[in-house]
Amino acid sequence: MSEEAESTPSLQLSDEKPQSHAVSESEPDNELNFIGHLEEIRGRLIKSTLALLVVTALCATYADFLVNEILIGPLKRSSESLVLQNLVPYGQLSLYFQVVFFAGFIISFPFIAWQIWQFVAPALHEHERKAGRFSILFISLCFFSGIAFGYFVFLPISLQFFASFGTPLIKNNISVQDYISFFIGTLLTAGFVFELPFISYILSKIGLLTPAFMRFYRKHAIVFLLIVAAVVTPSTDIVTQLIIGLPMILLYEVSILISVQVNRNNAALK
Repeated sequence: MSEEAESTPSLQLSDEKPQSHAVSESEPDNELNFIGHLEEIRGRLIKSTLALLVVTALCATYADFLVNEILIGPLKRSSESLVLQNLVPYGQLSLYFQVVFFAGFIISFPFIAWQIWQFVAPALHEHERKAGRFSILFISLCFFSGIAFGYFVFLPISLQFFASFGTPLIKNNISVQDYISFFIGTLLTAGFVFELPFISYILSKIGLLTPAFMRFYRKHAIVFLLIVAAVVTPSTDIVTQLIIGLPMILLYEVSILISVQVNRNNAALK
């Protein structure tokens, strides 16, 4: 009996040792996974930054064209009464840097979006990875469409209104820094507004948005978008407001169609 009593605790101790060993091994694994994620984020950021710097350096070789034709072009075509004015010694240097960097960001946007996708992709299923490759193209097309709309439609309309408004006794000498801020802000806003279909895709994919919900609030959305168009459009002309509002309404309708397709695919997978 004494031998059996002595052997029992030794058996219990031998059973407990592997459990404590398994717990001690899981903690380093978690730390390694966390460090691995940080290293991957660091790598993606470095690649995105290098791509941005390389593209920006290439754009710097066309700096004069970007400033004279792309930046100041809409201003010259809108009215001769609008004149840019530099008010600080380093104003033109800052202007050239901002234009070149902004051009580099626009051109390298698909690569930056691809790096973000490459970081997220390992955590997704195979069918989600295939859809994600299309998403990079989709989000880039939406962004570039918004940039084009802001540059060729919204910006000229705004500048023409600003040139024609007010008394001719006051000269419209615009600070170059104010103009570049207005230019970049307008294009970026238009670019991200045109991401509405992609946002609809993501929200529908995770089940937060349904076609029924969007159809139910379609009238409310149209009224809201027309109000937004009236607010952001400087002109009081109804035609000009419709030129701004109709593309946003069209984006809403496209978002409904995308939500329909995504919800149909989600139902097929269940």
